[in-house]
This record gives sequence, structure tokens and C-alpha cells, in this order.
Amino acid sequence: MTEQQLDVDVAICGAGPVGLALAAFLARRGVPGSRIALIDGKSLGQAISDPRSIALSWGSVQLLDEAGAWPLPATAIHQIHVSRRGQLGRSLMDRTEHGLPALGYVTRYGAVVDALARRCDAAGVAVLRPARVQSLDETPAGALLALDDGRRVRAQVAVQAEGGIFGQQDGRARSRDYEQTAVIARVTTDLPIPHRAFERFTDEGPLALLPEDGPDGHQYALVWCVHPERAGAVLGLDDATFLAQLGDAFGTRLGSFTKVSPRVAFPLGLNAEARATARTVAIGNAAQTLHPVAGQGLNLGLRDAAVLARQLARGATSAAIGRFLEERAQDRKLTIGLTDTMARAFTGSKPLQPLLGLGLAALDLARPARLLLADLMMFGRR
Repeated sequence: MTEQQLDVDVAICGAGPVGLALAAFLARRGVPGSRIALIDGKSLGQAISDPRSIALSWGSVQLLDEAGAWPLPATAIHQIHVSRRGQLGRSLMDRTEHGLPALGYVTRYGAVVDALARRCDAAGVAVLRPARVQSLDETPAGALLALDDGRRVRAQVAVQAEGGIFGQQDGRARSRDYEQTAVIARVTTDLPIPHRAFERFTDEGPLALLPEDGPDGHQYALVWCVHPERAGAVLGLDDATFLAQLGDAFGTRLGSFTKVSPRVAFPLGLNAEARATARTVAIGNAAQTLHPVAGQGLNLGLRDAAVLARQLARGATSAAIGRFLEERAQDRKLTIGLTDTMARAFTGSKPLQPLLGLGLAALDLARPARLLLADLMMFGRR
């Protein structure tokens, strides 16, 4: 195509939920849509059809509401049950202790993209898709992005909001391979407990079940962490054998597992670095890729987007990037550290596992500590 150049205040590379949220927040704060560019390699239709399940904390729901993208189709989480397989002790978090309608919600990735894309479209945000950034040249005045379709974008600030998955990333300042692979599917049981999520720690890693209403009634989004050398075998199991092994790993709290969707898998690791220059900055998965235990990755990314929008709305400058990094440092540090500790502690030395089980029991009895942990999971460090 004929080369074209678009001049904007902010160019956002990646139109997933975090990149779209940043654009929506900027527009809400008065930045004209024509001064915001969203660049993504997928078509909108491809993004909306993504069937992955994601967990939104109550704090993230508030942010989506602020962006004009809530309500959307979702299943409320009223309780979260945390336990260690084979050990005594568990903890139960309940919405009533916090005076909230829900601790969080489970929805589809595509539903969040659709709601945010509608807000960006209504605000007149310039959307360039499908297109990929081939090069980025930084100058004292901004950044020049060359796209693979011949177009060029000149921006005062360029934001990297597309991180990919752990196994496809370059190493960052803080990196750890958990030697776990997440097996993802949807499952049904014969004794479901509506609106209760489960985090079950096993010898191989966490096993999470998130309540999700589907066309067949109550079902669960499954994230089952297993050793990498076993992941291929688990994916290749016939449905009956898979459900039987899942039942052995989880237990009988929900009765028997009766149905499973097609499964996919991806490697798990920590890869984090607050990357920024005078005119570029990374947010969301591009700045911190986390283990899915406690489901904090997207929630942390949405908080990144909200704070960066507030700073850039005052002027897309290097000073705004500096203020953003300073404001986000403590929340990022705490959430990354907490997630990393949880991912490792419950799958470490076997002699310590009974103590961890007792720790869960103590957490259930210690209401202030339980409330504090739930508050951190819902809102981050405030």
C-alpha cells in the first residue's frame, strides 16, 4: 500500500484487554481519540472469538466500569476455597466479609475485548489492525513506528502492551521457570457449587476451578498445573481417563467430573521488568508475566493501564512515564512477590507441606489476615 503516516500522542502496541483499556481510559480522561493509536496483529473478529476464560477481581470490575466496559457477560465469584491436596487445613474467603456483591467475576477474554473495543470505537480511537510493528526509532521528541503494511506512526509516547506467553518471551531482569505447564479446559461436575472458586495445591502445582455459567448450566474453567514432561500425555488422554485423573488430583468436593472440552497447554514462568525509556514504556504482560495462581496477571495489567492513562492525560512526556513507574512500583513489587511465593511454596519441600496446610487453617481462623489477603487480591496495594 502507499506509505502513510499517522501523528498521535500515544501509540499502543497490542490491543488485548490491557492495551484497549489504556486507550479507553485515555479517551475518558479527555485525550481525543484521533490522538490515540491502537496497533495489533489480529483482526478484531479474531480477538473477540478468543474463548479463553479470565478472572477479574472486584477492583478490576471497578476499573472496567470506569472505562465504560461494564457490565458484560460474566459469572460472579462469591467464595474462594483454598486448600492443599492430601493435607489438613483450608481457607475460605467470602464476599459477605467484605460487604461486596462478589469477590470477582469469570468471563471470556473475547467478551472483555468486545466491550472495550466498543468504547474505543465510540471515542474515535485510531485502530490499525491487522498490522505489526517492524521497527521503532526513538528520538528526543517521541517515537517513530514502522508497520508491516507500510504505514508509519509518529507518537510522543509508545506503549508496549503485547507480552505474549512465557515460553515465547526474551528473558527479563527477574525471570523464573516454574517447570510447570498449565493445562486449560472447561469441565463440568455432577455436584457443582455455584459461585464458588477453588484453588487446590497439589504436588505438581496449583489446580484452579473457576465457576462459569455455560449453555449446559454450571461449569468450571480449569487451570491444571502439571510437570512439563507429563503435559503432553495429559493432553493426549481420552476424555474419560482425563476426567478420572483430574478427579484424583482434585478430590471429591464437587462430586465426579463428567465432561471436558478440548484442552490446550502453555508453559509457566515469571518474567518481569519495569521496562521504559524516555519515550517508551511497557505495561501488563509486556512488563510482568506471572504464574496464574491467584489470577493476578490481568488485574495487575489493568491497574497499570489506569495509572498510565492518568499520567499521560496530563501530557504524553518522559516525565509522565517517570511518574507512572514511581506510582506503580510498590503494587507491582508486592503482587509479583506474592504470586511468586504462592507458586513455589506449595510445591516445594515435602516435609514443609503439612506446615503449609496448617498455615491455611490458621489463615481461616485469623480473620484480619484473611481480609488483608483478599483485599490485596482484589485491589492490589492501595
